[in-house]
Amino acid sequence: MLEGKTAIVTGASRGIGRAIAKKLAAQGAFVVINYNGSEEKARQAQKEIQEAGGAASVYPCDVADYGQCEKFIQDVIKEHGHLDILVNNAGITRDGLLMKMSEEDFDRVMDVNLKGAFNTIRFASRQMLKQRSGRIINMSSVSGVAGNAGQANYAASKAGLIGLTKAAARELASRGITVNAIAPGFIETDMTDALPEKVKEAATAQIPLGRFGKTEHVAAAAAFLASEEAAYITGQTLHVDGGMVM
Repeated sequence: MLEGKTAIVTGASRGIGRAIAKKLAAQGAFVVINYNGSEEKARQAQKEIQEAGGAASVYPCDVADYGQCEKFIQDVIKEHGHLDILVNNAGITRDGLLMKMSEEDFDRVMDVNLKGAFNTIRFASRQMLKQRSGRIINMSSVSGVAGNAGQANYAASKAGLIGLTKAAARELASRGITVNAIAPGFIETDMTDALPEKVKEAATAQIPLGRFGKTEHVAAAAAFLASEEAAYITGQTLHVDGGMVM
């Protein structure tokens, strides 16, 4: 359980991020719900956590902005006195064939998905080093492991997160801080719900378990990596993909 812990989950207003925030709160953590889009959705996530008996706050921040991230992390630490869990979930897609992809689409995806994680780790790790404890979890993707046509920017950012995870894990391990990644496959979210049926069928055909996963499956993996039971696991990528990548 996570009683007394303070957790930040970026991009937590919906989808996988919301499920992770709810799971960590259900286990006793105070969860800071970060968002950079709809405050209404973030407040709804907070309400769901509170109605279930948990504790949460909301904080707007564009994780791609270095200065905003510094203030964000400092404000959380100032309010709570410590920061124990950081889940870098914020991410976007700007899909398109490589030969037609704009520089803007490539840069924005890299800035949010990869640089955003660097920004938050950069400032959160300073507090965790002082505490000599902490859990950092980066949300990669099956696309970052196996690649995916039409997602050169997204796949590159998610592959980069795995490299960032390994480097950070080596740097921070001596102070009791673990850094791991999760690589979800096809998960039932608003994004995948919008896919054409033919695309869903083709994707399902690639999954040995024969179905899309649920956000709760990813949330359970995150909660495990945030727990004391995972204290001897670091630098790893946990695949939650129904067997797509083995």
